[in-house]
Amino acid sequence: MCKELNAEAMINDQELLAKIDQNTVIKQQIDGLIELVSEILGPDKLVLRATRLGALNLVRSEELTDRALALKKIIYEDPTMVLTEDDEDISRLVETMEEKVAELLTKRTLEEKIEQKVAKKVQERHEEYYNEMKLQILNECNPNPENAQTLKRLASLEKLNEAGLSNTALEILRPQTLTEIIGQERGVKSLLAKMASPYPQHILLYGPPGVGKTSAARLVLQAVKGRKNSSFQEDAPFVEVDGTTLRWDPRDVTNPLIGSVHDPIYQGARRDFADTGIPEPKTGLVTEAHGGVLFIDEIGEMDPLLQNKLLKVLEDKRVYFDSAYYDPDDPQVPKYIKKIFEEGVPADFILIGATTRSPQEINPAIRSRCVEVYFEPLTPANIEIIIRNAAIKLGVSLEEGAEQLISEYTIEGRKANNILADAYGLALHQSNAEKGDETVQIKITKENIKEVIKLARISPYVTIKSSEQAQIGRSLGLGVAGFLGSILEIEAVAFKASQEKKGKIRFNDTAGSMAKDSVFNASSVLRKISGEDLLNYDLHVNVIGGGNIDGPSAGVAIFLAIYSAVTGRALRQNFAVTGELSIQGRIKPVGGIFEKIYGAKQAGMKKVLIPQENQGDIPPNLQGIEVVLINDINEALTQLLADNDR
Repeated sequence: MCKELNAEAMINDQELLAKIDQNTVIKQQIDGLIELVSEILGPDKLVLRATRLGALNLVRSEELTDRALALKKIIYEDPTMVLTEDDEDISRLVETMEEKVAELLTKRTLEEKIEQKVAKKVQERHEEYYNEMKLQILNECNPNPENAQTLKRLASLEKLNEAGLSNTALEILRPQTLTEIIGQERGVKSLLAKMASPYPQHILLYGPPGVGKTSAARLVLQAVKGRKNSSFQEDAPFVEVDGTTLRWDPRDVTNPLIGSVHDPIYQGARRDFADTGIPEPKTGLVTEAHGGVLFIDEIGEMDPLLQNKLLKVLEDKRVYFDSAYYDPDDPQVPKYIKKIFEEGVPADFILIGATTRSPQEINPAIRSRCVEVYFEPLTPANIEIIIRNAAIKLGVSLEEGAEQLISEYTIEGRKANNILADAYGLALHQSNAEKGDETVQIKITKENIKEVIKLARISPYVTIKSSEQAQIGRSLGLGVAGFLGSILEIEAVAFKASQEKKGKIRFNDTAGSMAKDSVFNASSVLRKISGEDLLNYDLHVNVIGGGNIDGPSAGVAIFLAIYSAVTGRALRQNFAVTGELSIQGRIKPVGGIFEKIYGAKQAGMKKVLIPQENQGDIPPNLQGIEVVLINDINEALTQLLADNDR
């Protein structure tokens, strides 16, 4: 019996010791958690929180449950917390508190990192602000930013401005009135009619270079400004740009024609906008031309995508901007930027595009929105008038025949003025006249002009001249390239074939397949009207200069050369002819009649023969050349055969 009691007492003692040891461990855990919370919050904040939650006495209690309850109130920040039945197992409550303290520690660590970054940013901003304020104070204390080096550069710049050259020759010789635009009376009249209307239209100007398209557009706007019923005010702008030089970024980072947006992340944005993340719209030439004229020279050379953007502006009469960085609710956005993004900017103008290309090469959409005006090639007589007017502006006299000499080397008014200006400089140098000596009268001689032409290696524009001497096997056709007509010199020679019915025909390949077809058509017509079979001849036909003949319009001229070579009958050399020859001997209509007639005038031809069906293409009020309409090849022979060969 005593042994059993002793054994039971030993068991109870062991359980008591185990319980004491467990409570000690839990107490240490709670003390450790309270100490950790004190490190996270700080001792002062821990005391304040415990006081506010009514847990200060519980923290200081020796009872394990009191300290556990205090820890629970502090962690959950709830003064109504009590120990529940689930919390009676203190070890389980401690485990829960450990997880909450770990969460609190993680949160506190993250807050500290954020606070460090915020403090760093604040410090950086503080330093920037300090530097700006320091710079501002320095500027206020020393308002003069100049120093010896900057003053030296300013003096150098002012000296450069004072030493500028006088106006260039082109500026002096440029037409100042519409009457000074020579040879374009019809084009200028048409341009005036379209611009002076209360409802002006967009215009396309066609014509060769150097005939006054740009000057005419500028002067016509000046003429119609402020007129009654005119749409243009006195201050209407004339904005000029060359289509060949227009460059733009497809991302619309930059577009000088339409306009673009400088986003704050891109180079070029203003600093005050870049710092605040505000996009800055930049208006283009279409807005600069608002209320006036936008003149695009060589519009046919513009990028096709840029042309499409221009069409959109012509339709809307406004330019709209967009940017991913624009925030309409941002109070920092200036009112004018907000207005631009929300309403766009005006771009209501008249487009005048000039080109040396043919109408077929221009964007059809642009052509459909524009009326078309054609400027004519200048004749030698026009060039002579331009030279005489330029001589008056330069204050020089011309040797007799000087203007005729220049007209032989160019059909461009601008180039003619350049030749005259070069000859003026040469004459001035040779006369040893001193600068500013107005008593010396400069006279430009033909020798001065010849020397300029020689030094510049300029070739005569017209190499084939009219002649009164008839020739066998040579006819003069007409061709056209762009807006310029020219003379085609076609020659043929025929020999009896070495073997009967085994003759050969030779023709230069560079003239093209259409010209070859014309040779074969001519052989059939020749046999029909004269009975001659070309198989009895070795025939060689040549287009002098080796040019490519794009089309059948040289058919009549080729036939005439062959006919003359085979029959030995001479052809007039002061008549030119154009037209397609059918194998029935009829003469069919061709294109480019207007330009071809002017080409014949420049070569000094007396007559030009064209198909009857091209009668409507003859320029009105044509002077200096006779136009003869022909229906078949017999009529052409009647006109071209020399008097003694008819």
